[in-house]
Amino acid sequence: MPRLFTGLEVPPRIVSRLAMLRGKLIGARWIDPENYHITLRFAGDIDPLQARAFASALEGIAFDSFEISLDGLGSFGGNKPRALWAAVKLSEPLLRLQKAHERAARLTGLPPETRNFSPHVTLARLKDARPAAVAEYLSYFGGFVGEPFRVSRSVLFSSRANQGGGPYLIEADYPFRGARGREAGATA
Repeated sequence: MPRLFTGLEVPPRIVSRLAMLRGKLIGARWIDPENYHITLRFAGDIDPLQARAFASALEGIAFDSFEISLDGLGSFGGNKPRALWAAVKLSEPLLRLQKAHERAARLTGLPPETRNFSPHVTLARLKDARPAAVAEYLSYFGGFVGEPFRVSRSVLFSSRANQGGGPYLIEADYPFRGARGREAGATA
């Protein structure tokens, strides 16, 4: 069964800047820069028939390209930090696109996503990282701001089971076709 998720690619110039944030943080397993992405909808391990239906539903999403930018760093896990990430600034087009991907997933029988959408680029998985060390890292690098970049397609990625952090393969891409004036998720 393939492990699938949809997302947005990060352009090389932003990848280079994010890669420079890799540093000495005990307990950090840094994500390879070529695997940086922004997840829109995690599908998980699904059977091939449902995977094809999900891919087909994603084809029906019409959307205009739009700009996004990164704004700050953070961590998930509180007193037991488990991931270090770069925040993606929320925007109306990004939220609409994510909702369209959620609708595509639901149309193909995937259960609803229970977590709130928190767009980010995962930089490192953390294991046994001391909260104080993570806080120190964030106090030093947390003010990171990336210049805006335009996204013009979404991507269906696959990964190997139990291999969080990549390598990720592009299974299909969905160029934005100019849904100007229409709600995301409408067919072209």
